[in-house]
Amino acid sequence: MQDQLVSLEKRTITKIMKRILPFVLLLYIIAFLDRVNMGYAALEMNAELALSAEVFGLLSGIFFVGYFFFEVPSNILMERFGARIWIARIMVTWGLVIGLTGFVQSATHLYIVRFLLGVAEAGFFPGIILYLTYWFRAKERGRAYSLFLISMPLAGLVGAPFSTWIMDNISWFSLSGWRWMFIIAGILTIVLGIVCLFYLTDRPRAAKWLTSEERDWIEKELENEKMKQTGVKTSKLAAFKKAKTWIFAFTYFGVYTGVYALSFWLPTIIASFSGQLSNTTIGFIAMIPSLAAIPSMVIWGRFSDKKLDKGMYVILPMILAAVGFAGTGLINSPVAAIVLITLASMGLYSFTGPFFAMLSFGFNEKEAAVGIAAVNTLASLGGFFGPTILGYFDLSGGMIFIGVLLIIAFLPLLMMKRNKVQQSIQVDSSLEKVN
Repeated sequence: MQDQLVSLEKRTITKIMKRILPFVLLLYIIAFLDRVNMGYAALEMNAELALSAEVFGLLSGIFFVGYFFFEVPSNILMERFGARIWIARIMVTWGLVIGLTGFVQSATHLYIVRFLLGVAEAGFFPGIILYLTYWFRAKERGRAYSLFLISMPLAGLVGAPFSTWIMDNISWFSLSGWRWMFIIAGILTIVLGIVCLFYLTDRPRAAKWLTSEERDWIEKELENEKMKQTGVKTSKLAAFKKAKTWIFAFTYFGVYTGVYALSFWLPTIIASFSGQLSNTTIGFIAMIPSLAAIPSMVIWGRFSDKKLDKGMYVILPMILAAVGFAGTGLINSPVAAIVLITLASMGLYSFTGPFFAMLSFGFNEKEAAVGIAAVNTLASLGGFFGPTILGYFDLSGGMIFIGVLLIIAFLPLLMMKRNKVQQSIQVDSSLEKVN
């Protein structure tokens, strides 16, 4: 009987993993690529539309203003309409906005469409995170989240040559290559949004691709986990009153700043090495940081899984990223710059797995949903800050600034960790006195 139960568990989880994770991974690769395609477009777009570095930096970051203000309303609506319909709505809407980006004629048009893109995509990331909780028990969610988060460096790996190839090779109807990059990305996103309606299943009980025995088993397992929760409701505002929410948010803000500064500006940084490089060549060079980041992210995540205390596994990647950013700002060698940028990328992406694990440990069951959403929402402003900083500073000054910010960003974590140690010592001392 026990062997049959183990077989049922393994078979069901494997089916769910294979059915859901590759598809949501693909969706977020497209989402991340649609956010940062501005970086590749800048190789031609800035000259065609007469955009200064300051304007481009602000245009890159303004996406996150719309994202910040509409993320919570989007999540509320997703609970009302269901994950499958709402994720499809998000993708079709942002696909339309991305496609319209290919027809802009001025900086003003770009400000409007970039803000609307943030509004359209708001809620997608936490929506997928919520969707995974409908299918995976707590003990499988770590693997599920890790595979989902690896989509960020994968987007750079796939998107860099794809986007720059389009720019160099497609100019139909006398439209520039950067315009077709947005138009094609928009069409692809809309198609995937429509596929969501037919491919995704809201809950296990509606999954025709599972047997009735498998559906009953996973539903019962998820229901048992739900029953163990206290059911005590927590105010949405209560999470913002907790110091740990702001500490986690500030740390993640620093990394968010680095990720999107690098994502939007990397093609321009590479192009500055030499005026002789084609867009396609720049795209291939831009793959190098992602190629290094993917295995480092997986390996570091496995190391961190061996320890319950994730503190140093979060801090050490931030130090590596800080060294990469600051070093890039201090040297002049193109080869050394790529090496340092690769180190920065490895640090930024290796941070994510241990950090989200630490985040889940940092909130109890009553606080988790609101606390994690609050941290992600506050940190998302780093997506506005990072590209804007590199636009207003010169490259050297901006990279050093972000390196320093990454060091400052983890200092509150050290204080929080120290306080926990002190509390532990105090508890132990109290127990000794009682004994």
